Amino acid sequence: MKTLKFALIGCGRIASRHSRILTSIPEARLTAVCDINPEKAKAFSHQFEVPWYTDFRKMLEREEIDVVDILTPSGTHGKIALEAIRRFNKHILVEKPIALLLSEARQMVEVANQRGLHLITVVQNRFNLPVVKLRKALEAGRFGKLILGSARLYWCRRQDYYEADPWRGTWAMDGGVLANQACHYVDMLQWMMGPVKSVFAKANRSLINMEAEDTIVAVLKFESGALGTIEATVCARPKDLEGSLTIIGEKGTVELGGFAMNKINLWNFEEPLPEDEIVQEKYHENPPDVYGFGHHQYLQKVVEYILKDGTTLPYGLALGEEGVRALEIIQAAYESVERGEEVTLPFVPEKSRLGVG
Repeated sequence: MKTLKFALIGCGRIASRHSRILTSIPEARLTAVCDINPEKAKAFSHQFEVPWYTDFRKMLEREEIDVVDILTPSGTHGKIALEAIRRFNKHILVEKPIALLLSEARQMVEVANQRGLHLITVVQNRFNLPVVKLRKALEAGRFGKLILGSARLYWCRRQDYYEADPWRGTWAMDGGVLANQACHYVDMLQWMMGPVKSVFAKANRSLINMEAEDTIVAVLKFESGALGTIEATVCARPKDLEGSLTIIGEKGTVELGGFAMNKINLWNFEEPLPEDEIVQEKYHENPPDVYGFGHHQYLQKVVEYILKDGTTLPYGLALGEEGVRALEIIQAAYESVERGEEVTLPFVPEKSRLGVG
């Protein structure tokens, strides 16, 4: 049986999930781990019985590795990925967002394509049960003409969350609520509603002492003519309120709610099908989970896709191009905040501070 050898770069919170899942997939093998903090790297090395490094270059030079799994702060994604592709010829799996600088993200796609390497970004919420049913209804044409897509993230993050790591909430390494917490919702909107034509946004830093925003509202116009809205804040008090997605079309409306699009709140179509009652009952809800609900399915699909040499793209998998599209929407929102005007896509950031500081 063919196996893919993975190496983790970054041994923070999300790395625990990736490592556990990868070691449970028969076709995958965790080969090495790396973190600039030696204590974190040693802890993972001991737990999974693999070599550890503090320099990813030395790890890629010495170990037999097929896929580099990048789990570092967002501002480092681009540089690490580009070096791993150009110098070491490795496939790349990268947690959200694909990068912070749009120029780096576009280079990542271009260089990976030139080398015939796979570049995949992690958007595990595409495998939430309610999201799967919504996507299938969309593909079946049940909505008809799309009218409005709305994403709402009302979460609670307090000052101690941002003080836990010095990079959190900084422009150079993280961004604010849009680039960090709400990036999955940006991906979901563009995946459901199609390409974005323009973005207009306003942002505040209301309760959190950090560089970037803790609250943002954006209005999107899609190439189809449909409109979209994004409302995102980490200032919901005293606790998380919701993470929701609503799609409205001429023939139906679906609202996904819960903590992270993990519940079907509304499932209404002008032409109901017998299966609709089953959808409401069987696919109503995923259990609460801070990281979303589809990491295992997502990583399994990554392994299958690469082993089959990218012959058929599985449902839900997001290649680098889709990561770039989501990042461009995020960068356009930040650009709009700085300019005070609508930003038309495609564009080159000039005033956005994301990834720059």
